[in-house]
Amino acid sequence: MINQSVNEGKTAAIISHFWIIGLIIAFIMNMSKKNYFSSFYIRQMIGLNALQFLNGWIVYKFLGGTAGWIVGVLLFVLWIISLFGAIKSEEKLVPVVGEQFQNWFKNF
Repeated sequence: MINQSVNEGKTAAIISHFWIIGLIIAFIMNMSKKNYFSSFYIRQMIGLNALQFLNGWIVYKFLGGTAGWIVGVLLFVLWIISLFGAIKSEEKLVPVVGEQFQNWFKNF
């Protein structure tokens, strides 16, 4: 049963990794029939997109381009880890902040 649920939600989980548009599409796909696996990755990507937005507006502005670039690379690595977890059908938390994303965005 769990494996079937993962297979049903895998497409939306992978789509959620492709920028804001993919996140919106995955959210809409998950609205009619809630899937735990899809919801897990939607929450992860809401958090990563929020961090990327904050990086673009706050880190670049107040700490400079080099700091913003370093944070951007770190966020890209976290995105890759999450994407490979979704492709492998594993619930892989993003290191450091993944557990907080699951708690903060538990209504999604």
